[in-house]
Amino acid sequence: MLVKTFGCAVHGIKATLVTVETNISGGVFFFLVGLPDIAVKESQHRIGAALKNIGHKIPGKGVTINMAPADIKKEGSAYDLTTAIGILAADDKIKSDQLADYIIMGELSLDGELRPIKGVLPIAIEAKEKGFKGIILPKQNAKEAASVGDIEVYGATNIKEVIDFFNGQKSLEKTVINIAEEFYSQLGKSDLDFADVKGQENIKRALEISAAGGHNVIMIGPPGSGKTMIAKRLPTILPPLTIEESLETTKIHSVAGKMGKGTSLVTARPFRSPHHTISDVALVGGGSFPQPGEISLAHHGVLFLDELPEFSRNVLEVMRQPLEDRTVTISRAKFSVEYPASFMLVSAMNPCPCGYYNHPEKECVCAPGVVQKYLNKISGPLLDRIDIHIEVTPVAFSELSSERKSESSEKIRERVINARQIQSQRFEKNQGVYCNAQMSANVLRSICKIDEAGQTLLKNAMEKLGLSARAYDRILKVARTIADLESSSTIQTQHLAEAIQYRSLDREGWGG
Repeated sequence: MLVKTFGCAVHGIKATLVTVETNISGGVFFFLVGLPDIAVKESQHRIGAALKNIGHKIPGKGVTINMAPADIKKEGSAYDLTTAIGILAADDKIKSDQLADYIIMGELSLDGELRPIKGVLPIAIEAKEKGFKGIILPKQNAKEAASVGDIEVYGATNIKEVIDFFNGQKSLEKTVINIAEEFYSQLGKSDLDFADVKGQENIKRALEISAAGGHNVIMIGPPGSGKTMIAKRLPTILPPLTIEESLETTKIHSVAGKMGKGTSLVTARPFRSPHHTISDVALVGGGSFPQPGEISLAHHGVLFLDELPEFSRNVLEVMRQPLEDRTVTISRAKFSVEYPASFMLVSAMNPCPCGYYNHPEKECVCAPGVVQKYLNKISGPLLDRIDIHIEVTPVAFSELSSERKSESSEKIRERVINARQIQSQRFEKNQGVYCNAQMSANVLRSICKIDEAGQTLLKNAMEKLGLSARAYDRILKVARTIADLESSSTIQTQHLAEAIQYRSLDREGWGG
């Protein structure tokens, strides 16, 4: 008897429908074909033990299973449940005409329990688009799948519940969530706040500008000056995720298996902070079975690289293209996958190996030329993609012990949201441009026009401070964001003057 059950293969952040055809005939054999990997081939042993422990068994006949389309590689253990239900149905142990109405996926343990799987959100979206009535999967994944809406989602704890469901002996509980209520109930929840940061008003201002314009930023300062503490609070002043952004971010985290148990959506902007020993593959994604890297997990959020010069040169250089294109393509001989990677890069570093170059009180003990060599670990092309360079100085004791309350993240966020709304209206006709940091050279020339006084100021600054040519466009972008924060339609000289301060590493002779 031939029976068809349905699952999905996930590639990148998209799912493709997989038809699992099970045929039972004369003879004694078990063939599993259709380009399965080792984990899929091993499913025979998991299925055999699971069925035996719930009172069923794989029939002692000729079992042929084909996973179509055969040119797409099937990976992982998520097809266990799909295959097991197909075998039972082909052996006439399940008598149901509803099998074709559902996508069925889940990993089996040897006692028949269902374990959670990766990539549930793309699978649920594919099921909805292909017109399936519903999806059956492990209970831990049910809320995530239900966030798609307009499709029946059933979560099961073991395979026996699924068998009873199709045989009409027992119903499964349908998982339903109010996506808007779920989304908005989680928004803005954070234990971190800019009010916790004592002093460092100029650094907070730089981070506010960075958030308002989507600018990448690098902080240079001695150990203990608060660089990491401030960076961790940046997501609290970024505009809240929209539902569309939340779904796209959730897709990536779902495929990577980073969703929490019983979680339906990612509602807070991601903050990823990989250690400096990370490999280039772990950062941008890839591997034998391609997975999203840290830059994709930081999509619509912040990627924080602490101790930037300590990262491998190769690791830093592979970020250049994703920073520009906001996507990363992983290519292999037979296929390629694309992951979104629209993130804000926030980095921190000491000014020298000992950490005390330009320190107001402690003396730098580095040998001549060592400071420049340390800074040269960050290449010009990478630095070219960072708009704001800010020097961080230690906080004075008087500020640390002060009882005066700092401005909260909520108040700063209001100004950031207003500035982003101005930019959203400005770039309505510019496809793919949502904030000032994403402006191309042509858009920059038409939007960031400055008067004669501004031209003179910028010319003098570049000549006297020895600013590089690449600093020119960056200064104009940052000045435009400062103007947006003040709701100014034009870039004034004071906006340019402040933007010029944020180009520390472009100054001729900085670092010796």
